[in-house]
Amino acid sequence: MATTTAPASRTFTGRDALLFIRDYAVLLLIALLVVVLAVVSPSFFSAANLMNIVNQNVPLAMIAAAGTFVIISGNFDLSTGAIFSVGAVVAAYVAVETQNPWLALAAAPLCGLLLGVLNGVAVTTLKVHSFLATLATSMVFSAIAVLITKGSLITVSVEGFSTLGRGRIGLVFYAVIVMVVFVALLWFLLNRTVFGRHVFAVGGNQHAAELSGVRVSRLRLSVFALSGLAAGLAAAIGVSRIASGQPQVGLGMELDAIAAIILGGTSINGGIGAVWRSVAGVFLIALIGNGFDIMNLNPQLKDLATGVIILAAVGLSAIGGRRR
Repeated sequence: MATTTAPASRTFTGRDALLFIRDYAVLLLIALLVVVLAVVSPSFFSAANLMNIVNQNVPLAMIAAAGTFVIISGNFDLSTGAIFSVGAVVAAYVAVETQNPWLALAAAPLCGLLLGVLNGVAVTTLKVHSFLATLATSMVFSAIAVLITKGSLITVSVEGFSTLGRGRIGLVFYAVIVMVVFVALLWFLLNRTVFGRHVFAVGGNQHAAELSGVRVSRLRLSVFALSGLAAGLAAAIGVSRIASGQPQVGLGMELDAIAAIILGGTSINGGIGAVWRSVAGVFLIALIGNGFDIMNLNPQLKDLATGVIILAAVGLSAIGGRRR
């Protein structure tokens, strides 16, 4: 009589533990920081303070969420800060010229989408590496922002222009609502659609993805367009908040976004990542900064602490890449 043998259960290894840490360390660190800061400063844990922290980081969270698609697909986008700047000054310029706040705010994401498509064209059609292509376009876009403003500030006093950035329902800012909806849509796009599966496939093994019928060039163009759209939408919120267009307002945002994405466990080699973890990475960095402010510590130590955590995240990402 034939007998069947039950399959042996897989042993949980040290590498599995490291991969678990890679995926969920950002949440554990956030929980730890919240507890520590609540003990050090009881006022930290107030609903108003927590909502302010979230609201201040809405633009960066949106950029990081969309940037996750770019990095998972095996690319980089170093132009999001410059796109943010262009979107902000275009919105301010349109507001002053038309006196229509909603037309002005709509101009920012449209501008971001256009610039994102240009990035995608540079990468796919010109066959330029995404790192170099977006480094170059970031310089071009920054120059465009300066040309539009002539290097000065565009102040907006149009009624209703600041509603998106400053308006709220109770303690909840409109900007936070927009961010939550946008991030939820991106999560759905990445995890529940064919497009999202193709993003992972291209980042994991581009050659295999091509053989399976994925249109790699079209997908790359799409992720850069999405990244540009997010930067433009973030710019609409940012410029609405400060009611002015500044040519250097987005300076450095691209690096902050990439840092948050890596902290969230997205592999710099592509093929691994999650939208929600990138957003969590944004708020981890924000909490680190808030903690150093509360405890009156040297601001340079904040950069040191963030850098050490990023290096650890890159190391864990490398482990995941070797296991794949």
